Amino acid sequence: MKAIVMPLLVTNEAYRYLAGNPAAIPSAVFTMIVVAGFGEETVFRGYLFERLGRLLGRSRAARTFTVLASAALFGSLHYFDQGLAGAQQAAITGLVYGAVFAVTGRIWMLMCAHAAFDLTAVAIIYLNLESAVAHMVF
Repeated sequence: MKAIVMPLLVTNEAYRYLAGNPAAIPSAVFTMIVVAGFGEETVFRGYLFERLGRLLGRSRAARTFTVLASAALFGSLHYFDQGLAGAQQAAITGLVYGAVFAVTGRIWMLMCAHAAFDLTAVAIIYLNLESAVAHMVF
């Protein structure tokens, strides 16, 4: 995502304060694991999929709509603290995570993948490697 998709979009400056800032790491790690990994997946893939599934049914069209709607909502809610770049990145990851959940119905691996994705992003930002990673391909 950081090396292929994000260079084509706008740069996300929301977490620049993490670069070389060891005091910020404990709260960032907690947030990425508990709030993002567990919390966001529980709400957007667990609860929202279950509610929309009951409302719309379990057809392929209903699951497709659910993936698109949950990704759009997921992305739009990231706009308030991360701006356009964060919303774009969240919408793309929401599409991927939503599609995986629609096919597998398993949320634990998505919680782990979400936390790992965010923790990797924190590490890249902390080590001030974001620009280098973003230009590995482009």
